[in-house]
Amino acid sequence: MYLRWQRSLPREIRVVPVELPGRGVRTSEAFMSDFDSLIEHLCEVHDRHCLGRYALYGHSMGALIAYAMAMRWRTLSRPLPESLFASGSPAPSRRDPGYFADKHSDAALIAELRKQDGTPEPVFEDPAMLHLTLGILRADYGLCAGYRYHRVRPLDVPIHVLAGRQDDIEADRIMAWEAETSRQFSVRWFEGGHFFIRQQEPAVLGAITQQLRNPHPAESDTCGNALPVRLESRKGFNGGDRSH
Repeated sequence: MYLRWQRSLPREIRVVPVELPGRGVRTSEAFMSDFDSLIEHLCEVHDRHCLGRYALYGHSMGALIAYAMAMRWRTLSRPLPESLFASGSPAPSRRDPGYFADKHSDAALIAELRKQDGTPEPVFEDPAMLHLTLGILRADYGLCAGYRYHRVRPLDVPIHVLAGRQDDIEADRIMAWEAETSRQFSVRWFEGGHFFIRQQEPAVLGAITQQLRNPHPAESDTCGNALPVRLESRKGFNGGDRSH
């Protein structure tokens, strides 16, 4: 999906999709089960992409990964992103690790995929594709269940949240992202459920572009209008966890 975004975004914005082990072009690699180890790995792999001007974008579990990468780069005294876009995810402080306790069986995972309504029907009809999809979702859930939030100093990075009006993530859990930044904060609501980024792709890309091109608006907006960095690169993460 993020590669497709490159065709729709302005030329000055370069998309750098991030593949986790066991997914996409890295399917032959083993899944990583420890969240902190995954963040260390991703920061090492993508360090060269974060030497100039860049921003981070993550959807669902990807938003948590993007946040954790920014935190690790701060610990390492590396350059921080100009913006962090958190999409379809509650704030790190408002996640519920217990949500994943009973979601190990194939039946439970299939029910979750049906609930999310983001998986094409042919996947359910193809045993091989379904097996692969369930393996990824199970690995995602394992990573999310292992994440533990620690209250630390807020990031000195603007955080811009994108959310679906029909998603089942409560508004207060979305708004809690504000506590993670000492800079500008905004929320943009879109019609649609958890995968509103597919349903509203042109509007989502428009909002991101506006923000990247105008990083210093007069005031922040938490009421739903897109706030707007004109970047050389941007990272995208897309997890299948349900963002709990």
